[in-house]
Amino acid sequence: MRLPFLDRRPCVAVLRLSGVVGPRLPGLGDAGLSAAALAPVLEAAFKAPRLAGVVLAINSPGGSPVQSSLIAARIRRLAEARGVPVVACIEDTGASGGYWIACAADEIVCDASSILGSIGVISQGFGFTEALDKLGIERRLVTAGEQKAFLDPFRPAEAAQQERLRDLLAGLHEEFKHWVRSRRGAHLRGEEAELFSGRFWTGREAVALGLADRLGELHAEIHGRFGEDVRLRWFNMRRPRWPWRWFAAAVGAGLEILEERAARSRLGL
Repeated sequence: MRLPFLDRRPCVAVLRLSGVVGPRLPGLGDAGLSAAALAPVLEAAFKAPRLAGVVLAINSPGGSPVQSSLIAARIRRLAEARGVPVVACIEDTGASGGYWIACAADEIVCDASSILGSIGVISQGFGFTEALDKLGIERRLVTAGEQKAFLDPFRPAEAAQQERLRDLLAGLHEEFKHWVRSRRGAHLRGEEAELFSGRFWTGREAVALGLADRLGELHAEIHGRFGEDVRLRWFNMRRPRWPWRWFAAAVGAGLEILEERAARSRLGL
């Protein structure tokens, strides 16, 4: 048995990034993937002694483009500061925001049946324009600023507001495309119109299109790249410890499960 402080083998830090990407919700634990919740975990992983590389075990259908961008930017900043390679290993899903984060790695590895891509932006909601009338409820809304009630679900959709939303989504889509080009541009094969259409592919198809580098599995990839005699250190997001936070954590986990199922359903999973 080797004592940790006497173990001189090179270290590979493995970060498990699983779930929907979204902002941290106060009082609901660390459900989902957010820049705030991941910050201390990323810092600890990249500060591991005798660090040879970092592996991201990704299983995410996506979520917030802002949080995806913040997480990916922090990974790149830490990787460049430490001068270590980063490898993303896609498990079931690395789509949309999950793929955005994967592109922070120097190389992307996936299973033949993984789902990758979905390089696009979506906004969805519901309209309740007749619900209040049927329930006999009067809604009172006062605003200062003609666009303050933008896309109010209790008012009929307005063409101008729909067009404004499409412009916003198009701008976010351009940011996503720019990031993928900057990280994967030399590897991409195929027409951008298709690659950036929001379509997703299996891992085998993604490799052929240059969205991923090769097929593989996390442990085989680690030992094949960093050697058999490496020490793995796993880093996971911190969860609430105190009993009074367990209920909030359970609620947060339940909401995350519902959101993740909805996100994965768009991918046919």
